[in-house]
Amino acid sequence: MPKKYGVKEKDLVVSHVVNLILTGKLRSGDRMDRNEIAQELGLSRVPIQEAVVQLEHDGILSTQYHRGAYVEPFDESVVREHHEIYGMLSGIASARAAAAQNPEHLRQLDSLLKTMRANVDSRAFQEPAFQFRVLINEAYSGPRLLAAIEGSQAFLPRAFWPAYQADHPSLLRSLEADFDAIRRGDGEAARAANAERAAVMARIMLTELVRRGVLRPSGAPTDGF
Repeated sequence: MPKKYGVKEKDLVVSHVVNLILTGKLRSGDRMDRNEIAQELGLSRVPIQEAVVQLEHDGILSTQYHRGAYVEPFDESVVREHHEIYGMLSGIASARAAAAQNPEHLRQLDSLLKTMRANVDSRAFQEPAFQFRVLINEAYSGPRLLAAIEGSQAFLPRAFWPAYQADHPSLLRSLEADFDAIRRGDGEAARAANAERAAVMARIMLTELVRRGVLRPSGAPTDGF
């Protein structure tokens, strides 16, 4: 696989492993083959090990001394938990934005929302939606909070979302609620809007993972799966 320039090799490995899990090629309890991944990505073992450290920190892998790295349990509750944590953490940044009432940031967020409304039925929706959260997270998070937000996004890969155009209106509504709360200086409402958006994203991802056969439908029996 050719290298993607401008992307850290460690991040390339993290994305690759997450994609293997989200496509069912790696499942709960499977051992991650470091040599195979190094060969597939054309990388040395150094970024592989760096990625394993991050993935273990994010609760996606666990390592056993002299035995390797294994996929942690991955089911509906895990997907919901990752999204819930992301919603809580991004809500902190939005609450800070609500307290700050920065006119330039409000103008930029409003402009991004206008672009989203104009592209709600197209793939062009996703880029301004992504930039909306980047602006808030980077402007109102210290290094620790920003690192925690990024860690919580492990199972929210950016490349996953553009295809789900039918769900853009619900995502737009939650972003509009976030902006409205920030503009009104209502930190609690901003937190709630982020929790709502994270729940919508979890629902979308779970529906797709069931469709792919990676997860069982909610309430389905476990025997024989």
